[in-house]
Amino acid sequence: MGAYVPDFILTNKLLEEMVDTNDEWITSRTGIKERRILKKEGAGTSYMAIKAAEELIQKSNLDPTEIDMIIVATATPDLQVSCTAAYVASEIGATNAFGYDLQAACSSFLYGMSTASSYIVSGRYKKVLLIGADKMSSIIDYTDRTTCIIFGDGAGAALFEPNEEGLGLQDEYLRSDGVGRNFLKIDAGGSQLPASLETVKNRQHYVFQDGKSVFKFAVSNMADAAAKIMERNNLSDNDVSWLLPHQANMRIINATASRMGLDESKVLVNIEKYGNTTSATLPLLMADFEKKFKKGDNLVFAAFGGGFTWGSIYLKWAYNS
Repeated sequence: MGAYVPDFILTNKLLEEMVDTNDEWITSRTGIKERRILKKEGAGTSYMAIKAAEELIQKSNLDPTEIDMIIVATATPDLQVSCTAAYVASEIGATNAFGYDLQAACSSFLYGMSTASSYIVSGRYKKVLLIGADKMSSIIDYTDRTTCIIFGDGAGAALFEPNEEGLGLQDEYLRSDGVGRNFLKIDAGGSQLPASLETVKNRQHYVFQDGKSVFKFAVSNMADAAAKIMERNNLSDNDVSWLLPHQANMRIINATASRMGLDESKVLVNIEKYGNTTSATLPLLMADFEKKFKKGDNLVFAAFGGGFTWGSIYLKWAYNS
């Protein structure tokens, strides 16, 4: 694992000076106390992805030329058309790797886990680097109190390799539904509504979220997906070592744990420090709590994102940290 979060901390107190909100309201409804913001001029998502990858390479004494492919899960690529993963590969010295970006909003890393694992299982690749990274501050309107309190910036990286002991990814339940297209989106900048003076003036290049609708869908679908993974694999609450839920809202996390019948001591949370970092939430959780994981631990991942996209993955941890 590797991780990176920017130095600048945007606290609830600072947000009180920017929009009509307060610490008590934010904390009680989301569980968020602060979030990290990338302030470095000219630095995009790739900057954080590279930092997370470099930490992983250093920790594992990995020769980057041995990496076969790189997937960057992100909703905020540096540039349109030009692949962020290709740039990251070049910058970290992964000269033998090919790469591409994967975009499924807050489910991007979850979908990326399935993709990376499948490439390994195919036998064609031995080392797949999966990075979840987002500079959400680049698409957030800091005059909109409904979204600016939620999101932050960050990146996390995980290396996938073959395992012959029955460890690693065991099962997945992944879903999507286009009914969510209009509930969580950016109106302008895509092929449907290209950028123009009018779209900029109308502030249509920022994230729009219909909070109530997204919350309703997220609570039911994320919880159901995690419960289904347990049911399909005959896992009881005693069998699950840890739940790693997408860090969007503390109430959604609690609802998912409750649906699974899990004690809160098994639910990993760092939302209070980072807010919702979209594609980076799951790898940042893994990196923050890596030292707790033991070889053979049963980990259940769950996420929900715009589109809508959602699902759950059951993974057996492969090493003692």
